[in-house]
Amino acid sequence: MIFFSNRGVASLRAPQLILWDTFHLPTSNNNRYQVILSVKARAYGKKTPSVCLCWDLNLRPHGSQPTSLTTRFSVARRIASNIHGFRSVQRTLCSNTGVKIPDLVSEKEPLAEPELAYDIPQYDIAIVGGGMVGMALACSLATMPLTKQLSVAIIDSNPALVNNFHIRKEDPPDPRVSTVTPATISFFKDMGAWEFVQQHRHAYFDKMQVWDYTGLGYTRYNARDVDADVLGCVVENKVLHKSLLSCIQNTDFQKTIYSSRLSSITFPVRSSMTSSSGTSSSASGSSARLELDNGNIMYAKLVVGADGSKSCVRELARIQTTGWKYSQSAIICTVEHAVENFCAWQRFLPNGPIALLPIGEKFSNIVWSMDPKESVDRNSMSEDDFVKAVNHALDSGYGPHPQSKSFEGGNVFSWLKADGTHEGFEVPPKVFKLASQRLAFPLSLMHANSYASKRLVLIGDAAHTVHPLAGQGVNMGFTDALCLSKVIAEGVAVGSDIGEVTLLKKYESERKAANITMMAILDGFQKAYSVDFMPINVLRALAFNGAQYISPLKRKIISYASGNKLLPLFT
Repeated sequence: MIFFSNRGVASLRAPQLILWDTFHLPTSNNNRYQVILSVKARAYGKKTPSVCLCWDLNLRPHGSQPTSLTTRFSVARRIASNIHGFRSVQRTLCSNTGVKIPDLVSEKEPLAEPELAYDIPQYDIAIVGGGMVGMALACSLATMPLTKQLSVAIIDSNPALVNNFHIRKEDPPDPRVSTVTPATISFFKDMGAWEFVQQHRHAYFDKMQVWDYTGLGYTRYNARDVDADVLGCVVENKVLHKSLLSCIQNTDFQKTIYSSRLSSITFPVRSSMTSSSGTSSSASGSSARLELDNGNIMYAKLVVGADGSKSCVRELARIQTTGWKYSQSAIICTVEHAVENFCAWQRFLPNGPIALLPIGEKFSNIVWSMDPKESVDRNSMSEDDFVKAVNHALDSGYGPHPQSKSFEGGNVFSWLKADGTHEGFEVPPKVFKLASQRLAFPLSLMHANSYASKRLVLIGDAAHTVHPLAGQGVNMGFTDALCLSKVIAEGVAVGSDIGEVTLLKKYESERKAANITMMAILDGFQKAYSVDFMPINVLRALAFNGAQYISPLKRKIISYASGNKLLPLFT
């Protein structure tokens, strides 16, 4: 038991005095206050000994004025920092064996500012990474009845999180966009975030055309094939991010945003002692300790790594990954048409696919994958030359247009068509202007070997990255966020510790299988369309025509790409 006073304390039982430590406290005026720490202990038979931590503070050096309250409090803080070390030797103080009391403060070492549990913020959840996926998790927690009472810390150095940035309608579209699926749209609507998306530029599309440079086949997908209104919506990343932030700000969610970077995480070795009432005797004893690069410290029952493909959380937790780099880079940019585009287009070229995605107001987004050397050349060419290259790649460059009947005497798959009509091939709208800067980045596949451990979980790109050819990466991350929020809500409902690994493994078991399946499909597509070999070209043509003319298969493909968990070939 600790009593804060200028002069030591007396034990309630007659103790013997054991010297623990003596150190000097330096001050700004070169005075050195002597602090004597001692332990008073006495054993009473087999009973637990009475132990008191005592000190004698010489707070008025010769010729000085009485010490201020601030200095006395500083001394008290430094003494209290020794309590943890005192507890570690408490059991052996009255034993018959020799006891070596550890030096808790050394005069040779600089005195560090002590860490007091009551001074350090305690959170239920710390989300490291305030990007789209991290904010989606926070927004989902803020809007679910069982989790909206949780306290959450969001750690991200992006100043936009605290500066309340605005998006002006007259601003040109940003080249960083996402194609969100109907499942993601429903997720945003359930949270109340989609209404904010609708206040800014976005583009629904109900048709999509996919073909390759050989001209042997193509597939056109239509939302009406699955009795839906849209196949997806293309939204700028900054709009999605702002919408999630606005949604959270409209709630009374207990959140704290730290504009900083994570520097270290310490996980508890063992759980803290629990009282008979079932409450923890130390709020921080069973929590993870997080230290930021600005010196801030906090405790959290659960740490969520949502900090991207180069995740600091994943690295600090020493979670291994599996993956490889593709021999491709992607160029993204915004282009402008003479007419508005309402269809998503994708053509597979010898060096990688090129996609043309509508984003509203006669603008479209280009995602063009190619080998790294070609990306350097494309990125450095003039705007006019780049526009010509885009139109060449989307039209008849590298090969002819596919025909509605790809084989002599009719299409061999046409008899499988449920109805007697199908949509013919169309040429994408011409691009006449580059409307943004061009950005290039290397492509890779990465998958974390583990998503969850005690007090830690990974979501989004921190857990997996994929090729952008189908625009599924961010949708996988949003589904991670939705699944994790539901698992946390289940834990809260039954009174479980939300950081327990048994609870978090439920999230891992559900999402890991789904993510690996999607990654395998996308990786297979990337590899299949990276080979220019006639037998492979014919097989690709058969796949295109099969998806075009076999209606049940087409519906399954659309449903799976829209966020349905059912695989197209096995259900």
